[in-house]
Amino acid sequence: MTPAVANPLDVKLMNMAATVLFVVFVVLGGLAAARWLSRLPVFAIQGIAVTGDVNHNNTLTLRANVAPRMAGTFFTVDLARVRAAFEAVPWVRHAVVHRDFPNRLRVTLQEHQAVAYWGAEGELRLINSFGEVFEANVDEVDQDTLPRLNGPEDQGAEVLAMYRAVAPLFTGMELPVEQLELSGRGGWRVRLDSGAVIELGRGSVDDVVPRLQRFLKTLTQVTSRYGRHASAIESADLRHDNGYAIRLRGVSTLVPESPKR
Repeated sequence: MTPAVANPLDVKLMNMAATVLFVVFVVLGGLAAARWLSRLPVFAIQGIAVTGDVNHNNTLTLRANVAPRMAGTFFTVDLARVRAAFEAVPWVRHAVVHRDFPNRLRVTLQEHQAVAYWGAEGELRLINSFGEVFEANVDEVDQDTLPRLNGPEDQGAEVLAMYRAVAPLFTGMELPVEQLELSGRGGWRVRLDSGAVIELGRGSVDDVVPRLQRFLKTLTQVTSRYGRHASAIESADLRHDNGYAIRLRGVSTLVPESPKR
């Protein structure tokens, strides 16, 4: 039997190079073919199906806003850019975009749910149920009696959490909250729909709620001494360690001066 003769090194190198070149050629050819196929008119985006929350935007308006920012075919369209285009539309909080083969997109929208106005009196911004501040046409707000919240720009969630904690306590006393504000120094202030201003002091929900509960528990007792209802309150200051200061409509703690003779 004739022993096998090993190929010279240069022949092995040539064979390896040929194999590599062949693989590269096949890969490049496949990429070129895929690119050509992806650009065929049959894969051009023919429609966008929009589902989810569309209470403040109809489908035609959404498409008109998004279409100028959309480019490419089914395979090449940038889904992140399409999502950003939808989320730039007023009232849209979040968009999820999927491809539907061969030439359509499917978008699911989540709209902002406005729970309060945000900012100083007269500002037209809103805050949603997640504590996120957003801008939209306030004339489209479904509720006419939204409260107004205010505070540092990055603390919307904290302000909303405090409102959700203290508003039911006031409502239980038939004292609806009209505005809640967090100052730059960390102090909380409530304004009731009667115009009364309540200084709640500093602290977290766990600090403020017990303080407010003690105040409201004794409020009826205090106001009844002067023949007044709790709604007669004009102002209160809960920032004292062992009590609070209160002013009632039509009640004065000043002793009248004796008439001069």
